[in-house]
Amino acid sequence: MKSEIRKLAVFVEEVHSEMDRPVTPPTRKAAAVAVIRNPFAGIYVEDLSELMEIGAELGGLLGKKCVEALGVSPSEAESYGKSAMVGEDGELEHAAAILHPSMGKPLREAVEHGAALVPSSKKRGGPGQVLDIPLGHKDAAYVRSHFDGMEVWLNDSPRAGEIMVAVAVTTSGRPLARVGGLKVSEIEGKDGLR
Repeated sequence: MKSEIRKLAVFVEEVHSEMDRPVTPPTRKAAAVAVIRNPFAGIYVEDLSELMEIGAELGGLLGKKCVEALGVSPSEAESYGKSAMVGEDGELEHAAAILHPSMGKPLREAVEHGAALVPSSKKRGGPGQVLDIPLGHKDAAYVRSHFDGMEVWLNDSPRAGEIMVAVAVTTSGRPLARVGGLKVSEIEGKDGLR
């Protein structure tokens, strides 16, 4: 692998009730996080292709870890998202290079399909800072019930010369979703919107 991983972490969240109402089946989310060395920390480099290659590696690795943590088949994954936080010696473009050009294809393979764009966010931060991972339905962006997010943090990451990269996958939308929009049963999955 091109990425020099210092740490991997996996989180699983289940919601069984909301507003004193049962959530059946429970909503389930998993996030997988990799803390890697930033090869360009502290220096300006025009060509960020090395980070793009790292993004492709991590998209598949972290997507598979999420699916495994949920204990489902890839086809049962409904939502996904990705996020990255560079340490203080990095720049936001380092996070963008990991997340955008190449991470999507292997992540889609890990969750079997994925016609919709993968929601993403990027930020600069330090150890213990919260990283928000936006979520959306993997096949149709208009499915409002799946507009959601997941937070992750690691007490020692990212250090100044690191990047914390995260992927989240769910098996459903928000608990008790009721703001309308396209229903999962109405998805065509052709254009990534409907």
